[in-house]
Amino acid sequence: MALPNKPLGETKAVRDPAVEEREVDILIVGGGMAACGTAFEVKKWAPAGTKILLVDKAAMERSGAVAQGLSAINTYVGKNTPEDYVKMVRNDLMGIVREDLIFDLGCHVDDSVHLFEEWGLPIWKKSADSKNMDGKKGQSMGTLKAGAEPVRTGKWQIMINGESYKRVVAEAAKLALGTENILERVFIVELLNDANNPKQIAGAVGFSVRENKVYIIKCKTMMVACGGAVNIYQPRSIGEGTALAWYPVWNAGSTYTMCLRAGAELSMMENRFTPARFKDGYGPVGAWFLLFKAKTLNGMGEAYAGSDAAKKELQKYAPYGTAAITPTCLRNHLMLVEMKEGRGPIIMDTVTALADLAKTMDKKELKHLESEAWEDFLDMTCGQANLWCATNTEPEKKNSEVMPTEPYLLGSHSGCCGMWVSGPDFDWVPAAYKWGDKGKVYNRMTTVLGLFTAGDGVGCSGHKFSSGSHAEGRMAAKSMVQFIRDHADFKPAIKETKEQLVDMVYKPVRNFLDHCNYTTAVDINPNYVKPAGMALRLMKATNEYGAGTATYYLTNGKNLEIIMDMLQTMREDCEKLGAGDLHELMRAWEIYHRIYTVEAHLRHIQFRKETRYPGFYYRGDFPGQDDKNWFCFVNSTYDKAKNEWTLLKRDYIKIIP
Repeated sequence: MALPNKPLGETKAVRDPAVEEREVDILIVGGGMAACGTAFEVKKWAPAGTKILLVDKAAMERSGAVAQGLSAINTYVGKNTPEDYVKMVRNDLMGIVREDLIFDLGCHVDDSVHLFEEWGLPIWKKSADSKNMDGKKGQSMGTLKAGAEPVRTGKWQIMINGESYKRVVAEAAKLALGTENILERVFIVELLNDANNPKQIAGAVGFSVRENKVYIIKCKTMMVACGGAVNIYQPRSIGEGTALAWYPVWNAGSTYTMCLRAGAELSMMENRFTPARFKDGYGPVGAWFLLFKAKTLNGMGEAYAGSDAAKKELQKYAPYGTAAITPTCLRNHLMLVEMKEGRGPIIMDTVTALADLAKTMDKKELKHLESEAWEDFLDMTCGQANLWCATNTEPEKKNSEVMPTEPYLLGSHSGCCGMWVSGPDFDWVPAAYKWGDKGKVYNRMTTVLGLFTAGDGVGCSGHKFSSGSHAEGRMAAKSMVQFIRDHADFKPAIKETKEQLVDMVYKPVRNFLDHCNYTTAVDINPNYVKPAGMALRLMKATNEYGAGTATYYLTNGKNLEIIMDMLQTMREDCEKLGAGDLHELMRAWEIYHRIYTVEAHLRHIQFRKETRYPGFYYRGDFPGQDDKNWFCFVNSTYDKAKNEWTLLKRDYIKIIP
């Protein structure tokens, strides 16, 4: 069921919403690429009569990280091998990854890409004379599945015309699952454990963001894939620019918070992604490096990345710093070194790159090349194209600045935080990496029985990107069907009453309605705090104490102690959140999720006594890497009944030589 776009103004919240209770076999929470993968795949394997429901906070056509579009699919194995894929991810993430999960994905990801093309996604192809053919022209070369050669911008990336990428994928998911099995614009906010077995999932509760209604849903198994976490750190821009971000602003850490509160074990939450992007517009740099062969310069006009000083700096982080491909975090590190030593800003030399390419082109080809430079943004980051227009920037005539952004938490891009999940049931997978129930192993299941995740939710295995997230969602679908077959007699039971759940979900509304008449200014009240103010409070704290842009991503033990106290106070103050309409209720729950997520992140940084990802964050009191003591996974669990965190080490096991 898809609710319509909201009318002018926000829908006022009422004290007592309608309540709808449902019971299904399989529940899919989320509407991004991973959830679409699950939705597309699950009915193929499910027994007849299986009840399946997908619940998305937004509308699936424009939900998730691919909502605005993409100019490339960043994971396509093609003529490479899954072993090569493991080595690439392992090197980029400084050595500590779950190789079983990465290899498993590498064996399946291309199948999703072939499906995308079958559904209508235009993929660039190489012509017989090795010319790039984009859009419909590329279709004349046949399909990737039939052997056509894609236009690669690197070893793993292929170019697409992807402004409608998500719509193409969502349409296939909806057709496969059936729109009658989809709830859009419903925000799931809390997972519910089984009353008879607290270590098993039994359901979830959420609310509509378009009408005053709470949904209580029981299920036998569940897949949660609500993306990563954005707006947990203060962005560089202020005012109207505050809404700009590299990753989608609606990703509130819900995947991590809901799963950790259900008891799922987290892994590598200390890992974050701090992407280098075109300054202020967050435009992607990958195509400029890989397709256009552009170089970055420091403020002195020097190509610093290849200098002797840079090579000496990278030697400190061998073997990763001396690898053929420098890890993403170390490329950031070199950039930060230049800026801190007074040789900034960092400039993307678009002028020279386009001029060099133009030397072998006629006027028509050159015009097409300039169009591609703009299309790279128009496919996925329109704001950057707007900024170029507003600043009279023609990339063939004027260079642009590149700058590291604020940090993000994710598990599908160049980051690997998320849940500790079971790998596949193969004999080469170590026993410590796979688990299940009743003698069965359930691939991509968390440590909570029946709770699965994919995409940004799976830790220790980054570089999935859009195609890998979709494929991982499909893999999880098969495991979930196996789970319900093996647990056909399971009857989910929820210990909380309907009244208790409604009171929990609508607490911010009732706080507001009880006290809104106390003051004449509705946003200023001693009895409640609005979510907008709490969001600013969180971002200021993380920016200053949690290794944000204010400190060049630097923190230490004392700063982390301070912010832990601040986060505890914030969580206490969240009991006084107030929401007068459904949009504010959504924002209230988003900030609640963000606080838990960022606390998990900072607790992991606090626990790991080294700087594993220089360029993404630095521990000033432990500035180097300590492989002797910390070449391992850092995992954590949270006991919501006791409000206690437990952090521990888990062994890294090398599988691929």
